[in-house]
Amino acid sequence: MQLHTHTWGEGDRIALLIHGIMADHRAWRTVGPALAGKGYRVIAVDLRGHGLSGRGDAYTPEAFADDLAETLPAGAELALGHSLGGLTLSLAVDRLRPKRAVYSDPAWHLELPGGVGPEAFAEFKSVPRAHIAAMNPRWDAEDVDVEVATLALWDEASALGLAALVERDLLPRTAVVPSLVQLADPSLIINEERAALLRARGFEVRTVKGAGHTIQRDDFDRFMSSLDGWI
Repeated sequence: MQLHTHTWGEGDRIALLIHGIMADHRAWRTVGPALAGKGYRVIAVDLRGHGLSGRGDAYTPEAFADDLAETLPAGAELALGHSLGGLTLSLAVDRLRPKRAVYSDPAWHLELPGGVGPEAFAEFKSVPRAHIAAMNPRWDAEDVDVEVATLALWDEASALGLAALVERDLLPRTAVVPSLVQLADPSLIINEERAALLRARGFEVRTVKGAGHTIQRDDFDRFMSSLDGWI
């Protein structure tokens, strides 16, 4: 599937941004312009079932990854994926072959604490704005507004389609390209044991102190600082 894309900047270097579940390219509203200011042409996708991209008959990690490979240029300077976007990037990285990859609190393991599974995400479709703001007290008001807008466009079946992955561990076996894993503090997905495995497999792992799962919205400055040497 060809995905809808949004571009910031006209630089010679290309950066690719892949959002997480329930979001779309607007999740990068601060990151896109910041990278453009560093000389990148930034291309952000809307994954299938999200934003202005088409709905899907299947919502599997492999289908998401195939869409990336079909839509985005190979050989970019940088590719950055958050959560589901990080998982998707890892499954397409051998085809996209960016010079550097950054996985921001990636969803490589979907067995979350308390028995929460992907099906619970579908309930967020109708969550009121006040609840989103209360759940994310560090977000700017504009980020809350963006979340409300993206939920309105989101196909919640994309969450239900991931339910089969609750017991599946998609932690990469190797870093295909130079790769950074950026973790929330604490990460509910990548625990210390998995972080150690990633380091042993060639990934650099950095934790953004005090940040929640959507790191760039919780603490944009620390998010950007944690990318030193990678952007």
